[in-house]
Formats: sequence, structure tokens, C-alpha cells
Amino acid sequence: MTEIRGDDSVGVLVLAGTPIGDPADAPPRLAAELEGADVVAAEDTRRLRRLTQALGVEVRGRVVSYFEGNEAGRTPELVAALVDGARVVLVTDAGMPSVSDPGYRLVAAAVEEGITVTAVPGPSAVLTALAVSGLPVDRFCFEGFLPRKPGERLARLREVAADRRTLVYFEAPHRIDDTLAAMAEVFGADRRAAVCRELTKTYEEVRRGPLAELAVWAAEGVRGEITVVVEGAAPASPASVEPEELVRRVRAREEAGEARKEAIAAVATEAGVRKRVVFDAVVADKRGSGSAS
Repeated sequence: MTEIRGDDSVGVLVLAGTPIGDPADAPPRLAAELEGADVVAAEDTRRLRRLTQALGVEVRGRVVSYFEGNEAGRTPELVAALVDGARVVLVTDAGMPSVSDPGYRLVAAAVEEGITVTAVPGPSAVLTALAVSGLPVDRFCFEGFLPRKPGERLARLREVAADRRTLVYFEAPHRIDDTLAAMAEVFGADRRAAVCRELTKTYEEVRRGPLAELAVWAAEGVRGEITVVVEGAAPASPASVEPEELVRRVRAREEAGEARKEAIAAVATEAGVRKRVVFDAVVADKRGSGSAS
């Protein structure tokens, strides 16, 4: 196996993608990078040990933990090693570092110091779920994890309710039923989606269907690592949205805490009409309510 080393005078940060399930999916360069690293920063050192055993490689460099709890404090230490010429390989539990995983702070700090940052491409739960979902893949948006608090979760979903791109989310198994129910409420019960569970693992499952049906299924309990893919919004037909409905939507957003200007803009986008149309509907309703009183 070819040993990978950098110029001793110039440090290199390597973001190494790891398998999302099956160790056989590890890219060939991963083993070489792990063996040749001066420092391996791992989200979970025990998982790293299991991965290296599966790959049949020995890490000869220093191994340090690098996870959410110590990311801020350990970043300066790793940057100092990079400045001194070390080749630092960053791995997370699964997939690509920095994508909903530790790594962004270190990348930003390394770039600030003029350090070379490169990557070992690897499996991605986002792209794997998108590919097997059966939903449009030409345009998509990765939204990561939704907020845990119900109100904040609904607000975040409302922000993308009219987005015509396919949406991809990560979610924890103990929250997936609430999340799917919230999606059905905001996006519509019939919006198509796919819940991808334990991708590339022994018990891989892809459940497809309308959001409301998926929410009922998830209420029975779902286990494992989950990626949710949701169909984008259908183009709105301006003629189908009456002024009264535009006003109702604006009021609902205002009651949820949005300023009127932002609510009008959001409803206009959602309905596929100019902001002026929504504004005029709101003003007309206000005048009508005033004259009635």
C-alpha cells in the first residue's frame, strides 16, 4: 500500500469520508490516509478502532478525539499541528466531516491560516437517500436536522414550504414521528416523501408514501439512523388562490410571529403571485373590516 505523506514543511488537513454503514464501501484512499497521518482526529475513537480493524490498517500517528463537546477547544491544537507541518486526517462516525458533523470549525480555522484542505470522497447519506427515494433529483436542498422544539420546527418548515426543490433532512428515531406529522401539517398530507433507514446496513429500509401515511407508520416506532427525502412544492396556480385565502395565510404567519412584510413576501412566493397582489388583498381586507365596524 502506498504511504501518503505531505511535505514536512507544509501541513495538510484531510477530510476523510467514512462508510455510512458497510465498511466495504470505504474508498481505497481512506486506508492509506489513516496509515500515513501524523494526527487522526476522530469523532469517536472507538468507532475509528473498529473501522481500522475492518480495513486491516494500523494508525501510526497520534489519535485524538474531536467531537461536538470538545470541537471548540481542540481546534487551536490541531491548527497548531497543521502550522508545524503535520498531516491531519479528520474522520467522523459516518459520511463526510463538516456535513452535519464536526469539522466546520477546523476547516475555517485552517483556511484562515492558509493551510491546504483536501478531502477523501466517500459515501454520503444525503446523496444515497436522494438517489433511492424515487423523487426528483435534478434540484435539491439539504436541510440537516430540524430544531427539537415544536414551535421552532414548524417555523423552519414554513420557511421552505413553497420550495420546489426536493428537500433532504436528517432525523433522530425518537423524533421522526413528530417530524413527519409536522411536515404533513406544513407541507400537506399528500406531499410525497421517503424515509430511508439504516442505509447500506443489514436492516436497510426505504419507506415511500404521502407524509400523512408515513407519520402514522412512524408512530409505531422507528429505529436506526434516518434520512428523510421530501418532494418539493408543486407550482402554484395564481388563479386558484383567492384574496381571502391570501389574507388568511398572512394572518397565520403573523400569529406565528412573522412581521407583516415578511409574511406577505412568503405568501406571495408560496402562492406564485406578485407581492403587490398579496399586499392589496391585506389592505382591502383591513379596509373592509374597518368599514364593517
